[in-house]
Amino acid sequence: MATLIHTLSDHSDDVNCCAFSSSCLATCSLDKTVRVYSLSTWAELPYSPLRGHSYAVHCCCFSPSGRLLASCSTDGTTALWDVRDGRRLALLPQPRASPVRVCRFSPADTRLLSGAADGGLALWDTRSCGLCRSGNVKDGSLVACAFSPNGNFFVTGSSSGDLTIWDDRMRCLYNEKAHDLGVTCCDISAHPVSDSENGSKYFQMASCGQDNQIKLWLVLFADSLGVELKYKCTLNGHSAPVLACAFSYDGQMLVSGSVDKCVIICETRTGNTLHTLSRHTRYVTTCAFAPQSHLLATGSMDKTVHIWQLDLKQPSAGSSVENDSKVAVEDWSEEDVSAWLCAQDLADFVRLFKMNNIDGKELLSLTKESLANELKIESLGLRSKILQKIEELRLTMISGSAPVPDEFLCPITRELMKDPVIAADGYSYEREAMEHWLSNKRRSSPMTNLPLHSLLLTPNRTLKMAISRWLETQHK
Repeated sequence: MATLIHTLSDHSDDVNCCAFSSSCLATCSLDKTVRVYSLSTWAELPYSPLRGHSYAVHCCCFSPSGRLLASCSTDGTTALWDVRDGRRLALLPQPRASPVRVCRFSPADTRLLSGAADGGLALWDTRSCGLCRSGNVKDGSLVACAFSPNGNFFVTGSSSGDLTIWDDRMRCLYNEKAHDLGVTCCDISAHPVSDSENGSKYFQMASCGQDNQIKLWLVLFADSLGVELKYKCTLNGHSAPVLACAFSYDGQMLVSGSVDKCVIICETRTGNTLHTLSRHTRYVTTCAFAPQSHLLATGSMDKTVHIWQLDLKQPSAGSSVENDSKVAVEDWSEEDVSAWLCAQDLADFVRLFKMNNIDGKELLSLTKESLANELKIESLGLRSKILQKIEELRLTMISGSAPVPDEFLCPITRELMKDPVIAADGYSYEREAMEHWLSNKRRSSPMTNLPLHSLLLTPNRTLKMAISRWLETQHK
């Protein structure tokens, strides 16, 4: 049984990552902050939020000792924080100043790995805060990484779909094409498992990707023999790209979060689904188990972090908590519509919608005329906002039924573009997202972090037509 025990809603934008230590939970967001909470009270620590990054924070992680916290950002840096008082100990600039997408500590606290959008990876000494080594994946952005339990090896995942195993000298030892449409996350369990074929001790690794799949691997890390990677199985519970995965502290469970707004907890030994959690109203971007306990945190583009308590004394294979996110919107109840309104910052309309018995089917049929004449919403601005949110919901329904081509997704929001524009860096973005980016006095590219020589945004009509044609095929 999985019980939702707390919801954190302090971030003002998408939650990108969450991480546990033995006493704290850290979360980070597009709102440029890192927030740190006490596990005993779920209250923010006195020094929280941490404000040191100038752009979105993509990843955060605690050192194994719990004394250090790292965070990395689109601003091209990785920050080191003292967990005791929130002091920023160092700001580590990524080689070539590319946006940093992921960071991880080595098991001994002495090294910190950071990976960037240009495929670059940097290995830092956490005591001197100096750069030990740097390298580059052969293709794509570096979006995932994990250390072996002994700290002598690490694995990286790229947007091109490769899993690469490196030694601590930054030598590439093994490369595997794991996910056709790109890797999004990977994790290595600290607990070894036996391979029945030859009795060797392997470590379990999980990877997930844009292909909607989670793959389990067996990895042998041997200093004398190098490394061996063996495919174990594929888990297919999600209906859309899987954005995050993480092992429980004992390696017996694997949690994953997806664009389908669903969190699935599986048993690693059998691959069976134990729980399906569906409280988030937008893409689930991050999930993490606490060390030495069965607390689980899940974060989402709905700006919230849910805290779950797992009761393993009451196994409930295949159980679902609340609404299954795979339920079609037209089958939503009035309560489902109310929850959706709250998630869209439209909570003031919950009472009105309930009075008019608006369920999922009625929600999708609302028009500007029915909002004005039947629901008596006088404000044109509010009517337009509601209709815009309903249209976004329709687009989510369509994009959730088939993988959206990556070129149709805005690099900033990672959502299907409605009004694509070309910026001076040559990349296309959703107009609203890019205008918001520039309105915050940013003068650099969200993709390359290099200065923009012009702030002019040119409509990309060709891309807009391509998206429209793709949407028409999905409707059919």
